[in-house]
Amino acid sequence: MSDIHTRMSCTAYCLAQGFDIPALAKLISDSTLIRIIKGALLIEEDNSWAVVFAYGAVVLWNVHAEQQTKLQQLLLQHADNPLKTSEEDHFTFALDCPNTRIVEDHIEIESSDPILLFALSQGMAQSIKLASFETNAITTINNTRYIPKSLAENGSIKLSRHKIAKIRGQLFLTKSDIILNYDLLDTPDFFWEYPEYENFYSLAAKYLEVAPRTEVLSKKLETIHELFEMLADEQKHRQSSILELIVIGLIAFEIAMTIFGKIF
Repeated sequence: MSDIHTRMSCTAYCLAQGFDIPALAKLISDSTLIRIIKGALLIEEDNSWAVVFAYGAVVLWNVHAEQQTKLQQLLLQHADNPLKTSEEDHFTFALDCPNTRIVEDHIEIESSDPILLFALSQGMAQSIKLASFETNAITTINNTRYIPKSLAENGSIKLSRHKIAKIRGQLFLTKSDIILNYDLLDTPDFFWEYPEYENFYSLAAKYLEVAPRTEVLSKKLETIHELFEMLADEQKHRQSSILELIVIGLIAFEIAMTIFGKIF
């Protein structure tokens, strides 16, 4: 294989809930060529490219390990809610190929046009962000799967009111975080201005199965919603039971006082 088709590495990371793109741009622009495109940061240096997205994802093209470590440290310094465990996906790529295509995690790219790389990065960044949502949803479901089992076996959820409230809060946070960012999984607005590059984005998004995985994520969100509603019903039932006991106690007290009055 000639040098022109040498395989290089490409890695997509999701490191945080979000990045402060203006602050990063200000820091990096002093020493490196950058562009801000639709709120994302495109960094070019020595035949390597990094695309940083405001929603916490970054795609690195031919960025060596030492540079990757430095960039990740910089990104995390300007990150909103860094993930406890980052998501990552690895590929190889080659430039100046006859056509652009992806085969077995190897990306053949027809030119070194930075905007073409940016378009491919959009699909890859969506995929790795989606992986973060999937992990969050699966972890939440696994951590609460004992709740419907307890309800089926015992007819009630054997948890304190405080614990139920905490779990409801966690379910709500997981669900709202994903729903509020759900539009990130749509076709980016970038392609309204650059429609000639949309095919490259679609190629990456289709290969990484962004659309079907989004549908599966939607089903997981429905499961989380059902758990949330189940806990809400349990809380209401407990509150109504307590009110019933209070009312019964007051009635019993009134009857006792009436009997006491008649006797004495």
